[in-house]
Amino acid sequence: MPKLTLAEIARLCSAEVEGPTGQVITGLAALEDAQPHEAAFLADMRYRSGLEVTQAGCVLLAPDVPCERKDLTLLRCSDPSAAFTKIIEAFALAPEPVAPGIHASAVVDPSAVVDPSACIGPLCSVGAKAHIGAGAHLVSHVAVGQSSVVGPQSVLHPMVTLYAGVRLGARCCIHSGTVIGSDGFGFQPGPAGWVKVAQGGGVRIGDDVEIGANCTIDCARFGDTVIGSGCKIDNLVHIAHNVRMGDHSMVIGQSGVAGSSHLGRWVILAGQVGVSGHLRLGDGARVGGGSKVYKDIPAGETYIGSPAGPMEESLRTMAFLPRIRTEFRKLKERIEQLESRP
Repeated sequence: MPKLTLAEIARLCSAEVEGPTGQVITGLAALEDAQPHEAAFLADMRYRSGLEVTQAGCVLLAPDVPCERKDLTLLRCSDPSAAFTKIIEAFALAPEPVAPGIHASAVVDPSAVVDPSACIGPLCSVGAKAHIGAGAHLVSHVAVGQSSVVGPQSVLHPMVTLYAGVRLGARCCIHSGTVIGSDGFGFQPGPAGWVKVAQGGGVRIGDDVEIGANCTIDCARFGDTVIGSGCKIDNLVHIAHNVRMGDHSMVIGQSGVAGSSHLGRWVILAGQVGVSGHLRLGDGARVGGGSKVYKDIPAGETYIGSPAGPMEESLRTMAFLPRIRTEFRKLKERIEQLESRP
């Protein structure tokens, strides 16, 4: 198990030490659970009470946060959360090196191109004319469809499926159970029931994209569904056909974006957001958790609510609703009293 002195940790995260300095840190923990050999941090003031009871060997803390305890070693730094991430990385076990090559149980079509430095793990399937780039790693049980491309240094975790015609950029990370390129949801009523609308497009994903577990990204009806470079997608997210996400946008868990909507650069959708189809969300737009978006959002605006609206306006409406309900109840009682008179 790695061990770091307080001086080493302070250098690692550019922090100033306050208090005892003799402790050796061998692990990390939450503020309330930390023991004398563990480091913790406080970045959210809602958890400040934990500072009074923690037994941590050291606590990362912003310079302006007061702490009266003299028995507690503090590491003062401007961004405790970011600093703690550096410590996590220092304690993380180095991944085992991956040997390039194709596992004996994998099935690779003879027309597929696999870079010699790529690793195709157990029970993977690589379709005809697919291309696996340098240093790419298909961990196990991964299916790469016909003519799909996996870019250099990308990692596909177990049970990931790329349908035909998916193009995945460099240094992407796709977590288990995610399906990319399945048919968009398109049906038209016919005399005998629903008639499937052909979905003939693909999916194009940029570089440095991370997609969580059990996500679904549909192929386009025509052209491409596009996920820009640097985008981050949480678990259990659905991106429908012909959606376009601009570079560095982020979609958080259980959110869904309906067909043909376009998200600009650096857009953030919080958890359980629903975006209706054929909408435009401008660069830097943000949508609060649980909101339902039915109209375009201008660049840089923050919308919340259902239906979603500008944050300040929606908050005023939410604050006013209890008063409306109270007034309505009084009016109803008054009407009933008037109607009950002879």
